[in-house]
Amino acid sequence: MADGSTDHRTVRVSAEEALALHASGRPGKLEIRITKPLTTARDLSLAYSPGVAEPCLHIQRDPSLAYEYTTRGNMVAVISNGTAVLGLGNLGALASKPVMEGKVALFKRFADVDGIDLEIATEDVDEFVNCVRFLGPGFGGINLEDIKAPECFVIEQRLRELMDIPVFHDDQHGTAIVAAAGLINACHLTGRSLRETRLVVNGAGAAAIACVELLKAMGMRPEHVILCDTKGVVFQGRTEGMNQWKSGHAVATGARSLADALAGTDAVFGLSVKGALTPAMVASMAPRPIIFAMANPDPEITPEQARAASPEAIIATGRSDYPNQVNNVLGFPYIFRGALDVRASTINEAMKIAAAEALAQLAREDVPDEVNTAASGSRLQFGPDYIIPNAFDPRLISRIAPAVAKAAIATGVARRPLPDLRKYARELSGRLDPTANALDAIMERVRAAPRRVVFAEGEEEKTVRAAIAFRNAGYGTPVLIGREDRVEAAMASAGLATVEGIEIHNARLSGANASYADFLYRRLQRRGFLARDCQRMVNQDRNVFAACMVATGDADAMITGLTRSSSVCLDAIRLAIDPAPDALAFGLTLMVALRGTTIFIADTLIHARPSPQQLADIACGAAAEARRLGHEPRVALLSHSTFGNPAHPTGQTIREGVEILDQRGVDFEYDGEMDPDVALDPGLRARYPFCRLTGPANVLVMPGLHSALITSRLAPRLGVGSAIGPLLIGLSAAAQIVPMEASVSQMVDLACLAAHQAAGSGRSQASQR
Repeated sequence: MADGSTDHRTVRVSAEEALALHASGRPGKLEIRITKPLTTARDLSLAYSPGVAEPCLHIQRDPSLAYEYTTRGNMVAVISNGTAVLGLGNLGALASKPVMEGKVALFKRFADVDGIDLEIATEDVDEFVNCVRFLGPGFGGINLEDIKAPECFVIEQRLRELMDIPVFHDDQHGTAIVAAAGLINACHLTGRSLRETRLVVNGAGAAAIACVELLKAMGMRPEHVILCDTKGVVFQGRTEGMNQWKSGHAVATGARSLADALAGTDAVFGLSVKGALTPAMVASMAPRPIIFAMANPDPEITPEQARAASPEAIIATGRSDYPNQVNNVLGFPYIFRGALDVRASTINEAMKIAAAEALAQLAREDVPDEVNTAASGSRLQFGPDYIIPNAFDPRLISRIAPAVAKAAIATGVARRPLPDLRKYARELSGRLDPTANALDAIMERVRAAPRRVVFAEGEEEKTVRAAIAFRNAGYGTPVLIGREDRVEAAMASAGLATVEGIEIHNARLSGANASYADFLYRRLQRRGFLARDCQRMVNQDRNVFAACMVATGDADAMITGLTRSSSVCLDAIRLAIDPAPDALAFGLTLMVALRGTTIFIADTLIHARPSPQQLADIACGAAAEARRLGHEPRVALLSHSTFGNPAHPTGQTIREGVEILDQRGVDFEYDGEMDPDVALDPGLRARYPFCRLTGPANVLVMPGLHSALITSRLAPRLGVGSAIGPLLIGLSAAAQIVPMEASVSQMVDLACLAAHQAAGSGRSQASQR
């Protein structure tokens, strides 16, 4: 099983990188954001004393109003005592805090659920329960995390009895729900009914017991489920190593070992350790066996071993580098989303079953294009290698949460019934910005088809660190341009030894030097350049050398920009790389607001005063990129004026750009000229009923480079969002220019996007020199 979208074996992360991320900027991964204006004395009087007294008095009279006047309806407490932290064991409450912060971040990232992590420093069940039970008024739900068995069973059960809000131990139920969804579909593919399927569960911890209980609740016959632990089969009459939870699932059987139990069985769930299943065990199972080897980071048996033993086996693991990942993030965010939105008093079996069935149904449906982006060009479709939905599927929130909410209403635990579940599902579809999912999918696609990416400023310590992180992430082979002794010194300065899988090329000494100079001279000889000029540039300008590598196919993509301005870098790149046919090169910046809304701003890199034709080209290119990242583009061509008021010659250029778009008959919404308020505010836009935009603009085409650059740089500095880019769009080969102040993470992200551009350009993968 996995908790998150990847596991540490798929994406190699060094200790230094992980520590640097957690320590950078404001330490940790979370902060609290104020949602109401607190600028003036009147604002403070309304939000605090004396105005705050009014909601207090109303809540005293009617406690349900806490959901209307406070954060309670969207707030989950993520609580642990640190006794079973990931696969690391009992680290204690304080050491579990980074994991709990991460869990809160996943709630927000995937379902827009707010959370607070609470670490309770006790291993005493009574003390833990007594601490948590009194926290109920502040939260809409409790997510228990990383608490060892069997204490976790007692804690959850007692808190569910004492509290009137959902209490959910995700290590148990999250895994069970996702695994159950996969089993539903595996049975469907193999012609089995869940009721008649025979299952062996290896492992008897929290997740294993939860899987058995959920599947029995879904109709699997109790006598068809055999539980095994380190002592062997849990059979009726066994006394060694037993507890009440194991005893509840003991069966009458003559099998005493895991191998005995597996003979002739239909399915096995592994929730134990690496190597627990052998090829011989798999071969002894029924035809077309179902094998869920969910131990992490290493499964009980690898898919290769299992398929060699039984070629028609359907296999799932906890790993993201194999098909059918059993990933908890497919469950808990959306289960809580549905439970919170109906103000459920608990998460009952019916709600868990509804989540599992909704997950299973989603996997059987046609997969959207944005999800297929993660599949390395192959189209995902329901079958043995796709029985569990992809974690980046944007439909998860609108399918699972309504199913959970519907079950809560049907079973009488909802205190706020939703009259129109279809409307609720539509609202959920628009609640999350699709950019993050699309970027995650792009990164998965690059991992599936790694590329050679040139890091032009290879002697810089930050570049070296970014190159190592790029390699560790599985994106491909980084190529550092620089003198070997200087690059190695930069590695040493960063506390890094010489790293395998990274190439170093000295531009002056490279064996490709002469061919690059010839290539460049053929391009530039009629533009005032002599052969020796081209030779000098290849020798001395690492950006030119890197661009030649990419242009001639010796590398797939390049990044630069850390030590030189973007204009200088761009001039060097364009000496070797042309714009794509019928395309205009421009810069596109993604502005991600604090609420998760993405705005695309163009042109932030190249054209100082775009002509009407260029404005139209930029609008088309930016709209295409927005659509590729999961957004339906609504393009506003911005100005200081709105539809001719005030009249000014600068507005005419923009109006002519709109006319060109009219003539082209483009397939996206657009209009202009308009000021930013009209583009983004529906109320103001309503004053212009002829405006073609049906919603707030998400692509802003600026009238000039100055306004585009100022806007894209100012917002992050003011703390109202973050920026990705500018992305260099429209070249015939992949190159990206990072800001001079870019962090290592930003460099890695842009290198990955450059690799993805290379994959999408149709160019064959680069050769190695």
